[in-house]
Amino acid sequence: MEYVSRVPRPPLDGLIDDLYYLEGAPPYARLTLPPMPAALLIVNLGAPFRIRAGTDIETAQYADGCVVTMPTRAFEFGYPPGTRSVGVHFKPWGPAPFLPMPAAELCDRPVTVEQVWGRPAVAELRDRLATADGPHEMLTLLEEELMRRLCETAGLGLVRHTSGVIAAAGGAVAIGGLSVAAGVSSTHLAQRFKELIGVTPKRLARTYRFAATVFAIDPAGPIDWGDLAGGAGYFDQAHFGHEFRAFTGLTPTRYVEVRRRFLREHPGHVMDGWPLPAD
Repeated sequence: MEYVSRVPRPPLDGLIDDLYYLEGAPPYARLTLPPMPAALLIVNLGAPFRIRAGTDIETAQYADGCVVTMPTRAFEFGYPPGTRSVGVHFKPWGPAPFLPMPAAELCDRPVTVEQVWGRPAVAELRDRLATADGPHEMLTLLEEELMRRLCETAGLGLVRHTSGVIAAAGGAVAIGGLSVAAGVSSTHLAQRFKELIGVTPKRLARTYRFAATVFAIDPAGPIDWGDLAGGAGYFDQAHFGHEFRAFTGLTPTRYVEVRRRFLREHPGHVMDGWPLPAD
């Protein structure tokens, strides 16, 4: 697969980790994405793809693309044999200035780009992207579209700063102290988080801690689960295992087996690192 990405210019860089272009055959027809502290915008330029947002929700098809605010559960993506798209990896609070609705309404409910920006605007954007001269021009067009749509968002400074504190600590923070440090009530802080991210500060902290723990795992070597759980601030190994299953649907040992399968079957693949084979 071809993957091209870059960080956008200010002020978008405070909302976005990177803009990306993706084209080619996916490593697996179905991939599971465990929750992480990030949100996603995909503008689809190829055949439709599918998303199943949890085992209790039916699979939905997306032709024009989708918006996914920060998830609380693992999502399953079903890719066509050849996929082609441009997209945005947002910071957790990043989509808020581009959404016409509170992020809480989209929590674990991916929507089409058309539902967010309207059919005429999305059709025009997809046409311009499809006729662009290569990935770099596509990313420039997408960046320009985002700059044009960037809006002032009440409470964004508060949520962004507090989220930064959570991120810097890898999720290992005293939640009660966040509102005190910010000079607001815990109720107000939680409300702003749900409006702009879709989840509470406590849930965001859990997700940051889980992500930091997973990225600390070296699937190619031996793993001391007790040390890993303790270093991440979990009460004990049982607490760690419960969190792992809640986020991935897998036990820690099964997760590593699946990660090793990806490494073995697709060494050095651009998607290696977070998605897991769902087949």
